[in-house]
Amino acid sequence: MACSRHRRARSALVAGAVNVRVEWTSRGVCRVKFVRQRPQGRLPYHLQEQLDRYFAGQPVRFRVPLDLRAGTSFQQKVWQALRRIPYGQTRSYAWVARQIGSPKAVRAVGAACGANPVPILIPCHRVVRSDGSLGGFSGGLARKRALLRLENAGTPPKPSA
Repeated sequence: MACSRHRRARSALVAGAVNVRVEWTSRGVCRVKFVRQRPQGRLPYHLQEQLDRYFAGQPVRFRVPLDLRAGTSFQQKVWQALRRIPYGQTRSYAWVARQIGSPKAVRAVGAACGANPVPILIPCHRVVRSDGSLGGFSGGLARKRALLRLENAGTPPKPSA
């Protein structure tokens, strides 16, 4: 995994009770992980500022370099599609599968969402099941629910046939 081999870890308490550890390489952020204990260290100002705004409930389109070398080409396609989901909105796993030209790969899209190494920066929490239920999230369903509530996100319309 690229992040493990080239890690340069930094951490920060992002906002309130939300603790995340952020790791990056010379190419960009390679991992965001929710942690229980308050991490040590500082983030680069531009990333800290964007995360502070996000956790204050302000719409943010994250503009930080990402190092996603660890992902497969399929995962990278999924992650690019996720970055196009607007703040405060949700889409279904089926919608993502159609966006990447693989309409039958709904379960594989779910697996790629679960493998997303940089949740929040790539908003996999905005992807829900076609019936509007949450599905899964690497940070846990309570955290997914909280992130969607923070963004005031609704559920996607039922996909058309």
